[in-house]
Amino acid sequence: MLSQDGPLLIAANHPNSFLDAIILSSLFKKPIHSLARGDAFAGNFFRKVLFSLNMLPVYRVSEGVENLEHNYTTFQACENLFKENKIVLIFSEGLCKNEWHLRRLKKGTARLALHAWDNGIPLKVLPLGFNYSSFRKFGKIVRLNFGGFILKTDLQNELASGKAVNEFNDLLRLQLEELVYEIAPGDIQKRKEIFESEEPWYMSLAVLFPAIAGFILHAPLYYGAHFFVKGKANDHYDSVMVGIFFLFYPIYILLLTFIFYLITWNPACFFLIILMPITALCLLHFKKVI
Repeated sequence: MLSQDGPLLIAANHPNSFLDAIILSSLFKKPIHSLARGDAFAGNFFRKVLFSLNMLPVYRVSEGVENLEHNYTTFQACENLFKENKIVLIFSEGLCKNEWHLRRLKKGTARLALHAWDNGIPLKVLPLGFNYSSFRKFGKIVRLNFGGFILKTDLQNELASGKAVNEFNDLLRLQLEELVYEIAPGDIQKRKEIFESEEPWYMSLAVLFPAIAGFILHAPLYYGAHFFVKGKANDHYDSVMVGIFFLFYPIYILLLTFIFYLITWNPACFFLIILMPITALCLLHFKKVI
């Protein structure tokens, strides 16, 4: 599934901000172009950065009625990508919210697919369910559940009709309801049952000591970022944390390496540049097993 060619429209739920797109883009073999909230494209600098990351803006009424006309430009850009056999990711719920629940689907996915089909593009629509064991804890499990392709031949109504939009959304919802886990916010037991590790607990003993070292070495960066982001990012907590680590982790490793070197004057300290990411992986594995 991760080696699919276009023209392909991936229709997904949206529980965890831009981390959803980052995870999928890192796994797919082909580049993915993602539709993102329009207000993130404010200013020429941010627009250029986001466009360079294969992101396209979609505007909502809450971001200004005057911006809605720009959606036609984005939809045309998507259609051009389909003609080039490329892949587009759209979040069919329209909004991000940290929850284990499929929300009401917007009409944008249907309109994009129907318009492409009406113009003779052999588009495939792939339903995808993002499922996270946690939205706030370190060492989470993420499960991507893929559905079956929705094709033009699956529709009975005329593509240009309002009935076709509803029919498409019904087909998409039927699949996403099977792909997105339905878990009440306080039902921790159900979450444990669904995301329970398949590895025996004693496997964690193999990485116990490097995991402890990983915790000690990374605690200042992790908890510093955590207390900075906590209470500010809301449903974007995970994404902001990943962004901070992406930008500052290399700097943190170099800084810690030089601090140890200045304390000990031992050239062996420079092996920390290699060892720190390894201890971090051991800590992730330890958390996964226990």
